[in-house]
Amino acid sequence: MGTNGSTMLQPLRQGLPPLDPAAVSNAASCALPARFEAVREARHFTRRTLGQWDADDRFDDVCLVVSELVTNALRHALPSNTPRGPEQSPPVRLHLLRWTERLVCAVRDPSIDSPVAGNSDDFSAESGRGLFLVQSFSDSWGWHPLAGTLNGKVVWALFRLPGPVD
Repeated sequence: MGTNGSTMLQPLRQGLPPLDPAAVSNAASCALPARFEAVREARHFTRRTLGQWDADDRFDDVCLVVSELVTNALRHALPSNTPRGPEQSPPVRLHLLRWTERLVCAVRDPSIDSPVAGNSDDFSAESGRGLFLVQSFSDSWGWHPLAGTLNGKVVWALFRLPGPVD
């Protein structure tokens, strides 16, 4: 991810114990096209990546959160005139980062609008519960606008992983 990645995720360092650069074990990223089939692609990418990282035990929670974050980006963060063809450059990107005892899912999109949680009390509603689910299944989540050469925002969710077995 280079410098943009470290700048993009700088707010993750706020309020958390210091992140030792030596503890960063893996990072993976995939570009997602502006079509709803991208949610399935994001789930497959997440399954493969967590399998490679031996973090399968968190797959169900992580996959649910990835699905919600990608769906929100596709539904709410893309301008209505965003071209939806396969030849268009993907406007949404999923990042998975793993530290020894943390996993972060971050979805970058072109919108600068803050994510808005729906009414979590109305469980009969057809939509609007995505961020409530993200909050419920992750250990923390947040968002921030991007700076520098990147436009838009990143919405992230953090999952604590079991520590190494001695």
